[in-house]
Amino acid sequence: MSEDLLDLLLTGFNETIYMVILSTLAALALGFPLGIILVATEKGHVLESPRINKVLGTTINIIRSFPFIILIVVLLPLARFIVGTTLGATAAVVPLAIGSAPFLARIIENCLKEVSYGKVEAAMAIGANPLTIITRVMIPEALPSLVRGITLAIIAITGFTAVAGAIGAGGLGSLAIRFGYMRFRDDIMLATVVVLILLVQGVQWGGDSLAKYINRKRYKFD
Repeated sequence: MSEDLLDLLLTGFNETIYMVILSTLAALALGFPLGIILVATEKGHVLESPRINKVLGTTINIIRSFPFIILIVVLLPLARFIVGTTLGATAAVVPLAIGSAPFLARIIENCLKEVSYGKVEAAMAIGANPLTIITRVMIPEALPSLVRGITLAIIAITGFTAVAGAIGAGGLGSLAIRFGYMRFRDDIMLATVVVLILLVQGVQWGGDSLAKYINRKRYKFD
């Protein structure tokens, strides 16, 4: 591997990891509460409110319907307002987080819906308040599924960073487009693909291992 290729890959990899970590944290901060609200406001649940549930669900569906490359362009003015520029990895975090949050909210919703409603009803029957039911019953019971769901979201965000590279976000996606495709460097294109595959496989392995560990600990204490 040539020295210039190694340097380019290292820079692109670091920028991608930077975008993935910050975007995931920001998307979790936005999407996790949204997913909880979607479940809790359903009919018969702890914070029943069909109107809020419908409005929130419709809003999430509208945002999710945007192709990601278009959503990035639409959110560029917001990125400029927040970070002062529309170029670079930091600017890309804004559309990445906002674009990923609805997707993550739906993942969280589906994970929480896997919790037996009988356990929620039992907690309601003994007078537990909604916050206690959410934090002490729903989230702990759904934790392995939540870990797997968040792992899926991280992998999706990694793919989104490659798309963001097309508009100057940096990272491995930008490297593949600017140096691999535009300059006909097949070695860079191939190396970028290999690094992305290894990155995704590493994230998947880590998420699966953590979910299995949580399950083992749960059965051990049970």
